[in-house]
Amino acid sequence: MDEKDFEMLHVLNATRNITRAAEQLYMTQSALSKRIKAIEKELDQTIIIRSRQGVRFTPAGELVLESCTAAAEEMERMRQRLDSMQDEVCGTLHAGISMNFAQYRLPDILAEYHRRYPKVHLHITTGQSRHLYRQMADGTLDIAVLRGDYPWDETQFLLSQENICLICREEFRDTPLSDYLYISHRTDSVQTALISRWLHEQDLNPRADGLCVDNITTCMEMVKRGLGWALLPEIALGDFDGIIRPCTFQNGEPFTRRTSIFCQQEAMALPQVHTFMELLKQYRQGGYNGTTDHIARNA
Repeated sequence: MDEKDFEMLHVLNATRNITRAAEQLYMTQSALSKRIKAIEKELDQTIIIRSRQGVRFTPAGELVLESCTAAAEEMERMRQRLDSMQDEVCGTLHAGISMNFAQYRLPDILAEYHRRYPKVHLHITTGQSRHLYRQMADGTLDIAVLRGDYPWDETQFLLSQENICLICREEFRDTPLSDYLYISHRTDSVQTALISRWLHEQDLNPRADGLCVDNITTCMEMVKRGLGWALLPEIALGDFDGIIRPCTFQNGEPFTRRTSIFCQQEAMALPQVHTFMELLKQYRQGGYNGTTDHIARNA
């Protein structure tokens, strides 16, 4: 059954006459009768009884008529909503955001996005980039902000490239790093390898009794309390008032961390995804992240 059948049954109910119904529907009586028989065969029910007085719906026919009327009304409501959506962004946004970006940058971006597009339902997943990358690969997410480099053949943009910095309290400015505690934090294997490279190039061998914490926020709090020094990305250093020194490798290459936007190609056709991508690009151009002047401080 389809919408034409809904209309046919509605006209039959109004006219209670095959001839008049066929005239209103611009059909022959034969074609109308064949269509009624086809519906009855499809439903395995008799829905109309013919008599000299016209046609009458059986109890099964009354149920079919009621259901068709409700379906037709729902279809009309759907069309009205679709028409109203032509000039607005709505739908559901499935996005994955790395934990560090989510903590330090995402709230401002989401607040602006919601202000612009209040009818979009936001479904945001935060977590470690490697886990979100797997969700992107299996199609669970439409778009993701991931830290680090991952192979991706679809839409991808560099969002930011930040320094990895050595941080410590002011009183340790001139203290050799080997003389006090190195506080490390858990990260992905690629970043761990780069940190190990930097430490090796500086002839630093972290003490066996050093501290290792789960996240960069805890790591920074340990440094603030004078427990030792750490290597942290500048995204976390907005309120750190101690020594901040951007790191470089022996070959002069800056020690940096990349954050990129990854998007499913087909998802770019969805307005809620496209507008989120555009807002992230504005962030990349400096629209929401403020300044990073503090990174040069105390170098």
